[in-house]
Amino acid sequence: MLLKYVIMAGLALLADQLSKFLVMANMAEGQSIPLIPPLLYITYVQNRGAAFGFLQGQVALLSAIAVICLLFIVTQWNKIMAKSAFVRWGVVIALAGAIGNLIDRLRFGAVIDFLDVRIFVGNVADIAIVLGVALLFWEVLIHDRTSR
Repeated sequence: MLLKYVIMAGLALLADQLSKFLVMANMAEGQSIPLIPPLLYITYVQNRGAAFGFLQGQVALLSAIAVICLLFIVTQWNKIMAKSAFVRWGVVIALAGAIGNLIDRLRFGAVIDFLDVRIFVGNVADIAIVLGVALLFWEVLIHDRTSR
């Protein structure tokens, strides 16, 4: 049972790290390539803060928060696995995203972002985090209500 979660987390992490590697290897920081103008661009940005540039330059703090969250998930793993599929997959997918961004902070002192929708710039790890949290919200707000 554990293997499918490890494989999914590994695939998400691989997609995140590979996409960031390709952007860093082929683009200059600040360079932008239109994919679907005016909606989607590939723009290489090194984000030294959290979402939307919040806590700019606080790499150590953001890394520590990520490590604490990861340790909490590890210590609560058995409880998480006893929950619904929405909770299990939500935590696993968000965990993979958090690890992807933590790797960037530890390696580069910044998170590598490149998926630019002109409102914000993110990456595959950010998408994983958002999808994971969406599954958790689904469980709490929608699914849990219908199971009573």
